[in-house]
Amino acid sequence: MNFTQSLLKHIDKLVGSLRSDEQLQEILKRKFTKKEYKVFVAFEEGKSIEEIKTLVKEDEEQIKKHYKVACKKLNQEKMKQELVSYE
Repeated sequence: MNFTQSLLKHIDKLVGSLRSDEQLQEILKRKFTKKEYKVFVAFEEGKSIEEIKTLVKEDEEQIKKHYKVACKKLNQEKMKQELVSYE
C-alpha cells in the first residue's frame, strides 16, 4: 500500500511534504487504534466490506465509524505536523 497517496487523498490543507512510507506507517500505527489502523489500511487496499468484517470482526456500521474517525484524525493539526517532513 502506498501510504503517501492514501494520506494525500484524505488530508485537507497540507503544508510541506509527507515523510517516507515507512515513517508514515509507524506514525499511523502509533496514533490510530488497532482497529482504526486495520480498517483504514484495508479500505485503502481496496478490500470489500465483507473482507473487512472478517478481518476485524465488527459489523458494517462500526467499520464505517472506525474509517471515519481515522480520516478525522488525519486532519488534526498535531497529526499533520507529525506526518510532514520539514527537511
